[in-house]
Amino acid sequence: MAKDLQNPAEEVVIGEERGHVRLITLNRPRQLNVISSEVVSLLAEYLENWERDADAELVIIKGAGRAFCAGGDLTMFYAGRTSKDACLEVVYRMYWLCFHIHSYKKTQVALVNGISMGGGASFMVPMTFSVVTEKVVFAMPEASIGFHTECGFSYMLSHLPGHLGEYLALTGARLNGKELVGIGFATHFVPSEKMNELEQHLLSINSGDKNMVQAVIEDFSVNVQLDADSILNKQSIIDECFSKHSVEEIIKSLETESGKEGNAWINSVLTGLKKSSPLALKITLRSIREGRNQTLSESLRKEFRVTMNILRTAVSGDMYEGIRALAIDKDNAPKWDPPSLDKVDSEKVDFVFGPFQEELELAIPETEDCRWGGKFENSAYAHPQNV
Repeated sequence: MAKDLQNPAEEVVIGEERGHVRLITLNRPRQLNVISSEVVSLLAEYLENWERDADAELVIIKGAGRAFCAGGDLTMFYAGRTSKDACLEVVYRMYWLCFHIHSYKKTQVALVNGISMGGGASFMVPMTFSVVTEKVVFAMPEASIGFHTECGFSYMLSHLPGHLGEYLALTGARLNGKELVGIGFATHFVPSEKMNELEQHLLSINSGDKNMVQAVIEDFSVNVQLDADSILNKQSIIDECFSKHSVEEIIKSLETESGKEGNAWINSVLTGLKKSSPLALKITLRSIREGRNQTLSESLRKEFRVTMNILRTAVSGDMYEGIRALAIDKDNAPKWDPPSLDKVDSEKVDFVFGPFQEELELAIPETEDCRWGGKFENSAYAHPQNV
């Protein structure tokens, strides 16, 4: 039986129960299904309940409208800029949820037929099966607004081949559906006109058996070949440039390569890098490099510390300035602080990554017997007198 919802059009997340299948629809189409506090809380509630429910075997997640999920709600963060830790709860809950999505016990399928950016892609990449179409646009654009790669992506990007992770994190470059399959961030490519039919077939098998689910998806999927101009065909140049020790050296290497025949594409890469927050670029590069030698849990804890220090403007207000320029005033003319890479203080970068007191760290369950422990409401943050 489908779960009875009184006002489904007003629900930011719609959860339905159909036999042994559970269907989640991200339902803020006009806002490109961006992640709000309510979205995170509802997702966590559904996923925990369904993992504990013996009748739930398969979880499907999709987005309403032309987006799957465009990442965090920038206006929410901007509105909280003048209140102490206004967005702490949603950040904590989101990173805690990311761990549980990665380690979920039931079969999961993401049906992605549009924009999947930033933290929104954390509802796609870790799934058992992630199905994409020709309409998909993926990107990690955080550095361009003074932020950093998060929601587990400092771990996921760092484990891509060569130095592709640094490239994607620093430049915010966009990938299409075929490219996502090519790097393993999606498992299958299905033409968009077939997605509704695929969803109905997945519902009809009424099972979470991975072999059965995979067989259904493969009935609809097609083999794909990268376009000739795909960035994935430029891996050797990416590795040459983005393996360099610092952001400054990466830019210098790109400038050298851009003068060679056939490398005109690098000019737009350089333009983007030089427009991004210098501090965010340095933080992002360090985070990706650290992610290579971290577990997912370690990366999420690190990202939580970095995010909170950025939101608290511990060393700079670049994130709020970036959001202002992109989404509020829309003048696309951010005034970064500091304004250039050579002005970035390495001690301030170190501070952003510094550990919190143990009780203030993101609490990620270490053992199965407390798998759903560490919730925000049980943390020191939920009791202000302890913080």
